[in-house]
Amino acid sequence: MADLIKPRVIMVKNRDGVEKAFTISRLPATVAREVIAKYPLSNIPKLGDYGTSEEVMKKLMCFVAVDLDGREQRLTTQALIDNHVDDGIQLMKLEVEMIDENTGFFGLGGQRGFLDCLLEKLLLSITPMLTPLLDQLSVPASPDSPSSKQK
Repeated sequence: MADLIKPRVIMVKNRDGVEKAFTISRLPATVAREVIAKYPLSNIPKLGDYGTSEEVMKKLMCFVAVDLDGREQRLTTQALIDNHVDDGIQLMKLEVEMIDENTGFFGLGGQRGFLDCLLEKLLLSITPMLTPLLDQLSVPASPDSPSSKQK
């Protein structure tokens, strides 16, 4: 497996507030592209696809490592993730750290982040579809419609 790219040790708290050291890494370009394409949409509540979300999480964790007595252990399988990540809260925090490390998701120093760009593109793509619908909804009711008759 290829070496970690620009590895950086971070401390991540678990549900009980206990910190643990993890080494996070930049993703190779093709993996980063896949993650950027799949991660945001697969994690939207009630609309996302859990299978894709889980697949992307496992791909991200392949570029996270823990130190085992001076030996780097990458989290390349579900068993390794479960053995070295204390709980779901810590896992989600690791995912956020990896996304931020690789996309600038939250923006840096006032710069627009990945989420801002994604939302802008989404709004630009759906505005042409929504405008005609809004126009239809704002047409006043005709005099013959049931909603315009007084009871």
